[in-house]
Amino acid sequence: MSIIVFGSINIDLAAKTPRLPQPGETIIGSNFFTAGGGKGANQAVAAARLGTSTNIIGRVGNDKFAEELLTNLQSYGLSTDNVLIDQNTHSGVAIIAVDETGQNNIIVIPGANNNVGEADIERLKKVLTTATSLLLQLEIPLEVVQKAAKAARKAGVRVILDPAPARADLPIELYPLIDIITPNEVEAGQLVGFRVNDTETAIVAAKQLQERGVKNVIVKLGDRGAVAVTADETFFVPAFAVEAIDTVAAGDAFNGGLASALDAGLSLSEAVRWGAAAGALCTTKVGAQGAMPDRATFDKFLHNLT
Repeated sequence: MSIIVFGSINIDLAAKTPRLPQPGETIIGSNFFTAGGGKGANQAVAAARLGTSTNIIGRVGNDKFAEELLTNLQSYGLSTDNVLIDQNTHSGVAIIAVDETGQNNIIVIPGANNNVGEADIERLKKVLTTATSLLLQLEIPLEVVQKAAKAARKAGVRVILDPAPARADLPIELYPLIDIITPNEVEAGQLVGFRVNDTETAIVAAKQLQERGVKNVIVKLGDRGAVAVTADETFFVPAFAVEAIDTVAAGDAFNGGLASALDAGLSLSEAVRWGAAAGALCTTKVGAQGAMPDRATFDKFLHNLT
């Protein structure tokens, strides 16, 4: 069995800066690098690095970045057989600034990700029979996300949605197709229409999302931990104390860890703990996919906490 990630593949153009610039301000950075990114690809790498069999479905463009992106995914043990090279556009690009505290801002130009459509859904259907979970995000067209969730539900595959980038206009028909939704506090606030900034407001938001049809809600609260609300229980998993230098892709690491634990047959509470651990370790390195912990590092980290 395996995890399927259906989503975006980007090239990251990242700059380190002493602080994030204000509107209209130019500042001098200290470092620049390119790397594979995109929330879909990041989550696939996160799961694969933890030793979970993972399949990615998406698109890259007809440009010089495509070969770099495909080679990068393959280097992490991911098959790119279901990644289409779109001849009509460029690959997705993310322009990232990261300050000295690890905070970031990101501009995404979707490129080929915007063209993910029916042909990709058909490729997805062919591999759903071997999957335990389908991971989705919102960097591809929303109507395609909904069709993918519907196909997974028909196949009896668990649907995990990371509702990022944040948006308030998710169709009401999508919610009942979701087994687990994993917004951070900003995204949760966008979905429910009020500010989510602590455990109490996270629980209220989670229950509102359940009323729309989602089975399980996990609200990620950054360095404070995560709140999970199911039909039977509400629980809090504290964050792991690490020296964070870059928060890029920490949420993607969380989802990769979460899905890997569920694929291994662990409980939801243990899966949230795995997600929190993977997310914490990701923040200790610069970048996205290269910062995802491997299984040996992950196991040692958890072992040292017991």
